[in-house]
Amino acid sequence: MIRRAARAGLTLLLAASLAMTLLTGMQIARDPALRPFVDRGAAGIEAATERLMATHATPEALTEKLRLALHDDPRNWVVIDALLEVAEERALPLPVQLTDRIAALRAEDTSLLAMADSCARCAIDPAQCALSAELLCQAPMVLTSAGDVMGIGRAGWNYMTGVEVDQLDLALSAVGLTATAAVVASGGTTMTLKLGAGMTRIARRMRLLSPRLVGLMDDTLRRGVDWAALPAARSTDDLSRLVRQAEVRPLAEVMQGVQRMGTALPPGQTLHLLRYVDDATDARRLANAAEALGPRTVGWMEVLGKARFLRATIRGSEVMWQLAASLAGLLLSLASVLAGMVQSVSLRLLRRLA
Repeated sequence: MIRRAARAGLTLLLAASLAMTLLTGMQIARDPALRPFVDRGAAGIEAATERLMATHATPEALTEKLRLALHDDPRNWVVIDALLEVAEERALPLPVQLTDRIAALRAEDTSLLAMADSCARCAIDPAQCALSAELLCQAPMVLTSAGDVMGIGRAGWNYMTGVEVDQLDLALSAVGLTATAAVVASGGTTMTLKLGAGMTRIARRMRLLSPRLVGLMDDTLRRGVDWAALPAARSTDDLSRLVRQAEVRPLAEVMQGVQRMGTALPPGQTLHLLRYVDDATDARRLANAAEALGPRTVGWMEVLGKARFLRATIRGSEVMWQLAASLAGLLLSLASVLAGMVQSVSLRLLRRLA
């Protein structure tokens, strides 16, 4: 009698766990707002990354990362300075030979002759730019409407002369120019798109964007711009009508995250972080971290790495814990039922043997 009651209770528990698991899964599938992970707040991001830094920010790790950074050509002083700030902030000792070498290379790279040469190479080929040189030599043009006009004019000249048109640069120029027109009309509500488009154009010219983000941009802008009607465009109003807002929205969300990073961080640090952006989710989480950590973002990202750093910006939602509890109950119920079945079969075999 007791055994039958226990078996019935286990069966009921199994059915209830299965029902809860299915119900939670259906809720997640039907409602996009229900996610297993949600973004942490600023305090949560700072606390989570601080715990990771306490483990991973060691003198040995910083020394190795600095040595690797010094071998880059051109040297990325945004990364080097960020790592040095981590060492200073956490009072981590570095080898004297390393700090002396950093000082000597800094003097070499910041001399007037070296900066003039870097700026000249940057003007010819943006891929050869250091972050500081790019900002000094090209950002004033690329981040303004003049840069957008030049991008569209360059594409038009290439089209007329039979040279291959860089459709991605043209689309970003069109998006930036139409955003500028919308800023004037809306009092600034689309400035996010304008600034994000400008920063993205700079990063692309410097070849800082990840392959996945370039693929997303290429696919989105190919479908989001009416290229057949482009030759007939004569004004910014015509250009704005060529952009299909629904198709461009994924890229606009990336640019929104870029603009938030640009507001929280210096331009050089923002451009550096763009290499870690694969999609709108990455851009949003990096923007959350930048707003929470400020100038520490680059150094902590370099120490922790992208995967570990971005995991610290999210936490499990209530939906995830409900699903985990349901699955745990389901597995325990199954285990109990199987254990009962094994016990019953074993007792029958023993009776037959007896």
